[in-house]
Amino acid sequence: APTATYLKGNPVSSIPVLSIETAPDSSQRHLERARAAFGFVPNMLGMLANAPAALETYLTVMGIFQRSSLTSVEQQVVLLAVSGQNGCGYCTAAHTTIASGAGVPEAVIGAIRTGQPVPDARLEALRCFAVMVVRDRGWAPAALSRFLAAGYSPANALEVLVGVSLKTLSNYANHLAGTPIDAAFAGAAWTETELVRQSSACQSP
Repeated sequence: APTATYLKGNPVSSIPVLSIETAPDSSQRHLERARAAFGFVPNMLGMLANAPAALETYLTVMGIFQRSSLTSVEQQVVLLAVSGQNGCGYCTAAHTTIASGAGVPEAVIGAIRTGQPVPDARLEALRCFAVMVVRDRGWAPAALSRFLAAGYSPANALEVLVGVSLKTLSNYANHLAGTPIDAAFAGAAWTETELVRQSSACQSP
């Protein structure tokens, strides 16, 4: 579970956050596109830019996930739930901000940030499936049954795995790098109170 260390980052990291000017040539075009889309280059992308293959993989898989049949709200539920389960403070802050803009209800966001059941049965089945897949390394038959019973399809289950793959790359990279949270996401950083309340419990199907 996340602890206060996730609020502080990794002070001994040797993986820098690169700018467009300092990134390898093959990473620069991706960072330029990110700046055009966001108005700035998120620190996580600047960090991944150290390895052009990592940056391109993240952006490619993100594009694929965004084209899945999951709604934008459901996609953000997956990304936020996985980031929380993995204890990634950077991605939790970023996806809290993005989720708010995507129309995810604040009550749902708040519950996911502390690993609590969300006040929507279908989204709760989705949250639990994503959390249990990460926690149990895919051995989650009960969570899958509940997920399918909530009206999702086998194809949706595999699409969730695309989101899990996406966040595994970014969450783990952020843990190694201690990526500083951007000013645009800083207001959505985990608080000490939220960390104390953390739980990954899911209701029985």
